[in-house]
Amino acid sequence: MPLRRMFGAGQDPEQIPPLVLAYIGDAVYELYVRSALVARGITKVNLLHQEAVSLVRASSQSRFLKQIEEQLTEAEIRVMKRGRNANSGSPPKGAEVTEYRRSTGLESLIGYLYLKGDDERLEEILSRLPWPGEDKQ
Repeated sequence: MPLRRMFGAGQDPEQIPPLVLAYIGDAVYELYVRSALVARGITKVNLLHQEAVSLVRASSQSRFLKQIEEQLTEAEIRVMKRGRNANSGSPPKGAEVTEYRRSTGLESLIGYLYLKGDDERLEEILSRLPWPGEDKQ
């Protein structure tokens, strides 16, 4: 059984609480980043970890969301805003509240697309991720 179907076949992702979407989206985003780093030929675990951390921190996710926000559909913006505006508690040490909220919005969007099964759109969005050392808009 495909992993995303474990959540509940036929369940509308728009009805899932935004912080649950963010919880799933965080894992999907992290797996994407880790897989892409390995695919880029990085084989030293310490370097893999450092690069992954630089991409998954709230400030990086917030910047990434700013870069792609104009290309989001109305439905995607609605989901992202639900996540951004959800009461997710205190930000992690070193993160600004606004960055943390925006990163939660991004994670909600990723979780939504994943649970919706829209792999093409998910890949389209994640492929725009700016990698360290690259200028990618």
